[in-house]
Amino acid sequence: MRVTDPAHPDHRTPTTPEAIRPEAVRSDASDPQRAWAFRPASPLPGVPGGLLSGLTFSVKDLFGVPGWPLRASTRAPVPDPGESVLVRRLLDLGASATGKTHLHEIALGITGANGFGGTAHPTRPECVPGGSSSGAAVSVALGQVDFALGTDTGGSIRVPAAWCGVRGFKPTKGHADWSEAGVLPLSGTCDHTGPLAADLHTIIRVHEALTGQSVPPQDWAGRRVGLWLPDGWVTPDVHAAVQGVAGTLEGLGATVTPVDFPEVLDAYSPIVLSEAAAVHRDALNLPEPGFLPFTLAALRQGAALSADEVQAAFARRAAYREGLDALLDTFDVLLAPAVPTPPPLTGQDEVDLPDGPVPLRRAVLRLTAPFSLLGAPTAALPTAHHAGGQPFVGAQLVGRHGQDDTLLALAHALDTAPHIRTPEHT
Repeated sequence: MRVTDPAHPDHRTPTTPEAIRPEAVRSDASDPQRAWAFRPASPLPGVPGGLLSGLTFSVKDLFGVPGWPLRASTRAPVPDPGESVLVRRLLDLGASATGKTHLHEIALGITGANGFGGTAHPTRPECVPGGSSSGAAVSVALGQVDFALGTDTGGSIRVPAAWCGVRGFKPTKGHADWSEAGVLPLSGTCDHTGPLAADLHTIIRVHEALTGQSVPPQDWAGRRVGLWLPDGWVTPDVHAAVQGVAGTLEGLGATVTPVDFPEVLDAYSPIVLSEAAAVHRDALNLPEPGFLPFTLAALRQGAALSADEVQAAFARRAAYREGLDALLDTFDVLLAPAVPTPPPLTGQDEVDLPDGPVPLRRAVLRLTAPFSLLGAPTAALPTAHHAGGQPFVGAQLVGRHGQDDTLLALAHALDTAPHIRTPEHT
């Protein structure tokens, strides 16, 4: 079976009565972006005197929190994952949880559309904030919390971080201190948990508290950087932004060399859709599951995949992992775009790129999915190239598996460095 994006549906804001019910689109005056799925009368307080005391955080509505509802931003019934180990750890470390944020329905999408009206961009209401951790990014961008918990299966932390002008971090898959236990999965073999924040200092502080180890400063002198900037995959302004980052790294003493890496969606899509269909099997057996039409179509497509088709996708994944490992044996870090364009308009189906129009989902995921499919630690940060004073495109830094601390320290060194312009790479 050929895996396709069902009419590329997750780029659209559904307008039929079945897609969005009237009560779903009412906007709280205190939350015009519809970022919040649940806000209790008072936050869950952290343990006094902890390493994270004084910090507040929002929780993506996939994490189980006792006493708080879990809906995954859908009208469909969802499984109960139990209590989130990560949320409990953060509370024990002193941080206070202020509420749950909306996401792209069940995390299966990159715009922020869901069964409750969808989430809007924090400062450009006509645009999407990115997803699936849409509310998480908005809560950080608006200064409502110090950091946000998100999940990333194909770009779901990095994309909204880039489009909302904040920072995001996806740890190495299976990182012991960024537990996925008690989190409703989308794709168990691709899911990651991670933070978003306005600055990398806060992300590093949270990471250090969870791991119990400091993140030593790093510098870029002598570092080998592979620049993955595929021809025709990004708009000219994104291309210029990433080239600007490459120039800054060269000014800091790194060597930047263009590299190639293939599109991995032929492995990613079958794996994610089949695993998501298994998670939501019970709802799919209902006469009216309650999912938005595009989510339902994608889940049914995943359920229809044969075991042989899924096994072939895993074989392709293994080959891609070998290719990424070889790159990261040669280079210390990879630099890549985090998004192909500035934030798209709500309802926009496709984007115009130098190679022509491309469905939005494919345009985004082919840049971000490799590093969640293959489990490499990745940081997303805004670039200096922006319009109207807001940096709404971003870059990814990809590190070697297990070297999360080094990656975070290098990302921080870049994020706090003066931006240096050099001639564009050829």
